[in-house]
Amino acid sequence: MISDAGRVGEADLVVYSGAKAGAAGFMRAVAKARGAPRITANCVALGGVRTPAIEPLLQNADLVKRLVRAYPVGRLGEPADPAALITFLASDAASWITAQTYPVNGGYSSVL
Repeated sequence: MISDAGRVGEADLVVYSGAKAGAAGFMRAVAKARGAPRITANCVALGGVRTPAIEPLLQNADLVKRLVRAYPVGRLGEPADPAALITFLASDAASWITAQTYPVNGGYSSVL
């Protein structure tokens, strides 16, 4: 799991964006260096997801309105939103998929 900040860069989160981009690069290198049958490495890049870590920020209704405007689906993500993709990537059905980063972000990166 990484943040979409690692894919698009966030001006207010320079170090965080760099760290997440680095994690994605590390994952691709691991997939190439250590790839083996039944061992894959992929990233899921999340947009803003309602988690306990950001819940205090979400108490500010004006902030939530500003955040939601950046998402074409009209809402922040819920922890269940990336679940189907993660389940798929962890399954045998994804055994030929490796070294990829998948955005799960409510369309966030499409409006940048």
